[in-house]
Amino acid sequence: MPKSVVVHQIHFKREYPEYVAYRTPLFFCDDWLNLYLDHYRMHNDSDTCQENDGISCSDYRFVYMGAKGSWTPLHADVFRSYSWSANVCGKKKWLFLPPSQCHLVFDRGFKSCVYDIFDDASETNFPGFKKALWLECSQEQNEIIFVPSGWYHQVHNMEDTISINHNWFNAYNLSWVLDLLSRDYKEAKEYIEDIRDICDDFEGLCQRNLAANTGMNFSDFFIFLSRFFSANILQLYCQLREEGISVWSSSKMAKHLVFNLASIRRIALKLTSMDVVAGNHGFFLDLMETLDDPNFLKLFIDVGRAYGKIHEQQNCSCDTKKAWMVEFLDYSSHIRNPEDFVKFIDYSVAKLSASFCEENLLLSGLNNWPLFEDQ
Repeated sequence: MPKSVVVHQIHFKREYPEYVAYRTPLFFCDDWLNLYLDHYRMHNDSDTCQENDGISCSDYRFVYMGAKGSWTPLHADVFRSYSWSANVCGKKKWLFLPPSQCHLVFDRGFKSCVYDIFDDASETNFPGFKKALWLECSQEQNEIIFVPSGWYHQVHNMEDTISINHNWFNAYNLSWVLDLLSRDYKEAKEYIEDIRDICDDFEGLCQRNLAANTGMNFSDFFIFLSRFFSANILQLYCQLREEGISVWSSSKMAKHLVFNLASIRRIALKLTSMDVVAGNHGFFLDLMETLDDPNFLKLFIDVGRAYGKIHEQQNCSCDTKKAWMVEFLDYSSHIRNPEDFVKFIDYSVAKLSASFCEENLLLSGLNNWPLFEDQ
């Protein structure tokens, strides 16, 4: 196979914001990652990122251009996100490996992955490689490929090719993000374990290295979840405020928001029991400050717009700040750790339930979190 590695990459949405060259297909619009990055940087530690570096990437929406024969090495996508790729022109060959077989392309220590599956992989270094069963497909012009979380893939341009590509995650694959952070944190910690005794802030260094290697650390993920939970529950409140009890029997958007809240709580509960967040290094969110932040209000509006589009439902015009102040004013405004976050989630749900019909089936489902455990 040719050895010219791909490809020119453009952050199209960022570099040409006024030029609407394409619209995201409806079934890919439930995109928490890029919604968030339109208003916040994922990582803000000045010691590890600059305004335009890869750690604080402005978005994960790209246009790729590659000549015939160019290719991308074997990899799984950033954050173990979903991805979609639409060919504007040209032809690609994709080779996929499902998550159940991904261990076969790693070395014995699970530190290094095969770079090119068409090269002779050393059986000594990669003892399981020959057992891998690859799924192969061709992608023509005007076709879209969806890549699920955790699927390793290698891609070859069979012709001169231009494609549009997005990475994203949402309520359905949040657990993949958390699992990746946990594994990468463990690896970052083991790598510098020998300097623990002479390091003034060993945990801080671990978190900075995690952000540098993975694109976010646990503090970033915690703040992301807190802001997204707040935006979702406010949208749900506004749905109830404007449309009343009948919203539950008729609104797919409301059901979707309930599922989002359940998924976030499930992840927050996992965070409370994980050793990787011992000490809660850097975890802090001021709820009132968040409410006053214009970026949060824009995120709230965009969340409503996205789900209104997905479910063909009119976006609510509820006064967000008033809604929050009326319902949540008596809650302590600081969230300092995952335990605080779970308490805030439960408090918010209880307040929402108390404000509307107790017999409402969806609110009962919201409080009965195990209903969503396997979805």
